[in-house]
Amino acid sequence: MIFEKINTVQTSEELLDKAFRRATRAMSGKNITGRKTAIEANESMMLTAGNILTDNLKNIVRRFPTFENLPPFYYELADVVVGVDDMRKSLSRLDWASAKIHEVTRDHVGKIRRARDPLPVRKQCFGRLSSIMRSIDKDLIFLNESRNKLRKLPSVNDEPTIVVAGYPNIGKSSFVTKVTGATPEIASYPFTTKGVSIGHFFVGNDRYQVMDTPGLLDRPMSERNEIELQAITALKNLDAVVLFIIDATETCGYEIEDQKRMLEEVRKEFKLPVLVVANKADLPQFRDLDFVDMKMSTATEEGIEEVTSTLIEMVKKAIAEKEVVEENEIMDDY
Repeated sequence: MIFEKINTVQTSEELLDKAFRRATRAMSGKNITGRKTAIEANESMMLTAGNILTDNLKNIVRRFPTFENLPPFYYELADVVVGVDDMRKSLSRLDWASAKIHEVTRDHVGKIRRARDPLPVRKQCFGRLSSIMRSIDKDLIFLNESRNKLRKLPSVNDEPTIVVAGYPNIGKSSFVTKVTGATPEIASYPFTTKGVSIGHFFVGNDRYQVMDTPGLLDRPMSERNEIELQAITALKNLDAVVLFIIDATETCGYEIEDQKRMLEEVRKEFKLPVLVVANKADLPQFRDLDFVDMKMSTATEEGIEEVTSTLIEMVKKAIAEKEVVEENEIMDDY
């Protein structure tokens, strides 16, 4: 997963404690016999503390992804969860602090070599380093909170995807299980209580991803807050088609007209190919509906293979059309 490489971001006090403890160890065991050895010992302490701090800050910045290179899906999710611009600003401040600490340390190395007594210079240096680090404490705390949230994002691969939508209790999770042949992985997701259900299946050497998003695509858009709508928008960046399942028996507790209205909302919001499939074809209450493309039964598996084949063809066509558009845009740039 993209955000797994981000380690825990320590606070300014934790980083200062680490740096000064290492600096103290660097001085221990040295035989200080006069001004020269005192200068060398205190200089070693300053350089050790400065290097520990700059290295740690650089590592924090390096482990966060370059947001410009993130796949659009993850960029939008990161922006919804923590705010990409806010992360950029905090990482920029860590870059500044790293450079400033290096500058201050080198400056005090010059001073200590000219000083009669090196101790006040070293103390002054440590004071400056502490001040710089405490000035970015809020950034360090924010970045650690961001890291914790980003690591909880679902591991969604950049591969052909079937996004399953429709009201609760209509057979979405059953479809994912039947198609993938195993219990889907449940990935945490910051906008749902149940987590995204993600399964995979192969056709030849091609792998396909099936996603059920309880809490996102199972109720009308009008009932969602702004953050949830942004999360839904992120899904549009996948190479995906939408399978909208209708319960044609209404045994799920939702009337056909309500389901149809949500279908139109999904079509309007996503601008992705949508296949409408009526489920529960095995039940006596099942009705044929004129706006439905296909029918199936996740209980008896009737029609599931045909539905899956149709979805595969739709996603292949969508990817091919997207590639043509991208090629034309490249040609236009020339």
